[in-house]
Amino acid sequence: MSAVASFTASAWERTAAVRGAVERCAFLAELADGTLDPGVFRHYLEQDALYLQGYARALSLLAARAPDAGAAGFWASSAHGAAVVESSLHGDLLEAGVLPAGDGRPPVASPTTLGYVAHLVATAATAPYAVGAAAVLPCFWVYADAGRRLAARARLVEGHPFARWVAAYDDPAFQAATATARDLVDAAARPDVEEAMHEAFAVATRYEWLFWETAHRREGWPDPTE
Repeated sequence: MSAVASFTASAWERTAAVRGAVERCAFLAELADGTLDPGVFRHYLEQDALYLQGYARALSLLAARAPDAGAAGFWASSAHGAAVVESSLHGDLLEAGVLPAGDGRPPVASPTTLGYVAHLVATAATAPYAVGAAAVLPCFWVYADAGRRLAARARLVEGHPFARWVAAYDDPAFQAATATARDLVDAAARPDVEEAMHEAFAVATRYEWLFWETAHRREGWPDPTE
């Protein structure tokens, strides 16, 4: 197998340090054992809903630039899942009564959310298709990897308050979609864009980590009047 054919394995290995930080993340540890502050989880869900709107746009752009119908169909279906299916799950959780009420104001994208979305949309729109595909992969893969570990721990907690959320990312269909995304990225990899693909993958992986880190402290914009 050539280096290009095994791009995803190489990208996974290169981001080992960041993925180690994900595994040590306080947000995920508390989510796994059910002790996460419900207010923090609400903030996370609100930011994730905003993020998914942008992620769906990036996937749609990728679908339009895909080299064949199979790849186009997968990215388009994934865009629909991000925009509709996952948004429905967000709504159900926010209305389930386990989270504190909001303040009535529409959520505003945090600096991290805005930066991550900007990276994905710009890369999907302007970089070569292979680079765009590498950029969107961590949202599949890092979530699937973390979800498998979270689900194993959460199953040990009776009456886990966030069990439905955790289970969604250990779902066999999501794990299968992640495997398909990896295959598509490997199929798209070319020597002339391989380093750009690695950079796009690494940036998105860092944003995956930061998304959880900043959610834990409920990141927002500083008040210019203070």
